[in-house]
Amino acid sequence: MIGKDMKAVIFAGGLGTRLSEETNIKPKPMVELGERPILWHIMKFFSTYGVKEFIVLAGYKGEVIKKYFLSYFYLQQDLKISLKKNEIKIIRNDSEDWIITILDTGQETMTGGRLLRAKEVIGNERFFLTYGDGLSDVNLNKLLDTHLNLSSLATVTAVRPKGRFGSLSFSGDYVTKFAEKIEDQKGWINGGFFVCEPGIFKYLEDDFTVFERDPLEKLALEKKLGHYKHNGFWQCMDTLNDKKNLVSLWVENRAPWKIW
Repeated sequence: MIGKDMKAVIFAGGLGTRLSEETNIKPKPMVELGERPILWHIMKFFSTYGVKEFIVLAGYKGEVIKKYFLSYFYLQQDLKISLKKNEIKIIRNDSEDWIITILDTGQETMTGGRLLRAKEVIGNERFFLTYGDGLSDVNLNKLLDTHLNLSSLATVTAVRPKGRFGSLSFSGDYVTKFAEKIEDQKGWINGGFFVCEPGIFKYLEDDFTVFERDPLEKLALEKKLGHYKHNGFWQCMDTLNDKKNLVSLWVENRAPWKIW
């Protein structure tokens, strides 16, 4: 079972250039599905499994993420406001029981560099890691159990969507090859939703480290990268069409990730 102190770290700093219709004014994790940004959907999903603490690795337009959560508390409440006395009384509190750390990891920093900048905040403990633009109904308890049974430094959720993503090759329970974004492949791919040990930081060098390249490729060669095969729903929000599909699922009450 997932411990109450286990953190979820979320990559949320990329430019999102293939969704420029939305990301010219906001970072991709803040693009809304219904009335909530996809980042909220991801956090709500994790919290359903008992995860209460989140570390958001912001970069491009990170101030939008900060402003959202700074105002979130009051926006979720029923309030009684005295303008003359400058007093606010909270009548009803519906805020989630979340602790959120938002780190400015730099606009040009690569994914591995973003994670490295969060090393001190994460601490010397196991953590979940995912992307701020992907939704799934992956069973996080089973993912964690798989990771613990393998004793790997990292375990990646492997999924089978359409092409255009990085491929994974397996030997038993371990990943033997990690190749990011190979065109026209139709096998298992990196679906995010990792479990990582603090030893992962030894594979991160600087801001220019791409997490999905040297670090994961080296872990795969060393048989320290496990996998959890997920045959259920998984969808990233990479394009405007992806967003429309996710919005349709949400507004029609067919969203597989809505397990709350």
